[in-house]
Amino acid sequence: MSQVKKVELPNLRKLVPSPSVNPLMQPSSIEIKRRRVRSGVKKDFMDPETGEISATSMVHTIEDKDDKEFVKVFADGFKAAYDLSRTAYRVFQAILAAYQKEKMTGGYADSVRLFWFDDGLNGEAIGMSEKTFQRGLKELIAKQFLYPRTNELYWVNPVMFFKGDRVAFIREYRLKSPEPKQTDLEDFTS
Repeated sequence: MSQVKKVELPNLRKLVPSPSVNPLMQPSSIEIKRRRVRSGVKKDFMDPETGEISATSMVHTIEDKDDKEFVKVFADGFKAAYDLSRTAYRVFQAILAAYQKEKMTGGYADSVRLFWFDDGLNGEAIGMSEKTFQRGLKELIAKQFLYPRTNELYWVNPVMFFKGDRVAFIREYRLKSPEPKQTDLEDFTS
């Protein structure tokens, strides 16, 4: 991203009012330091259980990261989304490094080779014992990051393992609906 200019604050006396049209209803994009923030309202989200279509306020932030920062943000996003333990997180980072070395076929690498020798993953020290590595690997398999293809080759979930240059983590917040009262439940069963 190019050098970002300092945002000029408006002169309140020179602002032209908009009495009939809300200009903030249109999607917008602004630059803040090393990121872009876009916002708008998305109306086509559908609840698969009820079929109800609802509007969702959306704020989309785009940040540029160098290689090292990108890998850390990438791993941190999955750690938070999948509630990875510290061990599984460390193993995920080690496997991501191994995955980056895999040859691509057809534009992607669908598996990663993981074998333990010389006290390390694929012969490289990763700062943990084999038992610790296996504990983290089990959690990653249970949370569907990987699946055994052979003894030392694992299928990768293409959402969690890719060699692209961008990733988006979306977090949706929903307002809790009030718990039904006992009388509401009785009305429903009558």
